[in-house]
Amino acid sequence: MTATRLFTGHDDYSAAAGAANPHLPGLGRWFVLFMPVVAGFVYGPLVYRFAREARGHGVPEVMYAVAERGGRIRPQVAVVKALASALCIGGGGSVGREGPIVQIGSALGSSLGQLVRLPESRLRILVACGAAGGIAATFNTPIAGVFFALELILADFAVESFAAVVLAAVAASALSRAVFGDHPFLTLPTFTIGSMGEYVAYAVLGLLAAGVGVGWSRALYFIEDLCDRLWRGPEWLRPAAGGLLLGGILLALPQMYGVGYPVLGRAVGGGYAIGFVLLLLVGKIFATSLTIGIGGSGGVFAPSLFVGAMLGEAFGLLLHSADPALAPSPGAFALIGMGAVFAGAARTPITAVLIMFELTGEYRIILPLMLAIALAAGVSKLISRDTIYTRKLLRRGIDLQAPDRALARIPVAAAAGSLPAPLRPGATLTDLAARFAMDGSTALPVVDDTGRLLGVVPALEVERAVQDAAEEVTAADLAHVVPVLTGDESLEDALAELTRHGGAGLPVGSGGVASGWLTHRDLLRAAVGGRQRI
Repeated sequence: MTATRLFTGHDDYSAAAGAANPHLPGLGRWFVLFMPVVAGFVYGPLVYRFAREARGHGVPEVMYAVAERGGRIRPQVAVVKALASALCIGGGGSVGREGPIVQIGSALGSSLGQLVRLPESRLRILVACGAAGGIAATFNTPIAGVFFALELILADFAVESFAAVVLAAVAASALSRAVFGDHPFLTLPTFTIGSMGEYVAYAVLGLLAAGVGVGWSRALYFIEDLCDRLWRGPEWLRPAAGGLLLGGILLALPQMYGVGYPVLGRAVGGGYAIGFVLLLLVGKIFATSLTIGIGGSGGVFAPSLFVGAMLGEAFGLLLHSADPALAPSPGAFALIGMGAVFAGAARTPITAVLIMFELTGEYRIILPLMLAIALAAGVSKLISRDTIYTRKLLRRGIDLQAPDRALARIPVAAAAGSLPAPLRPGATLTDLAARFAMDGSTALPVVDDTGRLLGVVPALEVERAVQDAAEEVTAADLAHVVPVLTGDESLEDALAELTRHGGAGLPVGSGGVASGWLTHRDLLRAAVGGRQRI
């Protein structure tokens, strides 16, 4: 807000669209043409010189740091991201604050963890704590902050992670409420569900939101690629040069200036006609994509809400004009559209439901909200492999959803040990108990006189037979049929088979004849060695 006031003379220029800057009255509304250029001249060199990862919307960089770098983020990222985002948004960049907040909070958490030399497992959790605290404090959404960090950043709901992230969100939110008060981030009119027929309309909106969410993600990276191809100058100058084009958009459609929450609120309240609402939808997609494409710094969460609100409002107005009973409150469709488009773009349905509930404080829309978000996320998964966050990493060849790439590159033959001395099919329970007690194995192969593998006897089965006093059983009776791994299979596939068959150990060989043996210990030893070579 301070940066916006500095550049425009208004707390939020999107609410004062078309007004003159009181500091530059002679320019009238034309001053907006130059504000992105001035801001770009400042934050462009700042990002280029000190922290290039501060460019863009920030969340993919945090996801990458957690998944691939053990949670390590450079300390200067927090400072550079804060300054660059404030200048970008204050200078007219049509982006949100959530990406910078997540990256700043995560960088602070990572810096603290590195300072006290925490192990990587703890450092990752501290990064997620920083992200959750930032979301919780800024938007007054402690529950959504927790699930944003767990669902998107960590992709882990373990008790240890959950407890730490909850504590961080509670502390940040409590401090924020003590300083700024306890109010919903968005103040919107009250809406109700008039009839069961509306649920069908909300379901259709969810399907539309999936397509818009995926299309919004595609448009973002298409324009970024286009900017990359067209720009031939130094990178530090790119935000200023591209800022002139952004300024032209803001001159024609000043409602795109900055985050745009006042415009969103007015649209939800029914302040615009359907044609202008659709113009705002397209304008936001283009303005945000251009801001990021020219090297701006800001998030895509707020633009996703904006696009979703415009989609829902247009859909609600259209239904209302056709049959008022289907959409007695078009603004309710705007609220549902906000969460549904975000779910379609980011594919985080739990976070989308919770963050919309906490942002608005409106519980009466929870059922249609859940319906539309579930459909949007599900259809988005069907039509697109990536999300608005993971697509940026996939374009660099980084797939965070793929199994461990180190395991995929290592063949079973490189990790397997020698085959333990096999059991004979007729070995008695006494022989089995003595053998397992002697060598401490968790499983042993059973091989007949021809060398053919009959199965594997787990130590647990022998223990149960001893407890049951089943003296008549033999190794052949206790043997479990398991697959024989081939030497050229990857450890990624072997891990799946190990897990599926109890994890005690699997034979390696061909043609039903075992020549080697693979356990979890062998697999881990090879994986660690593979990572060290990488």
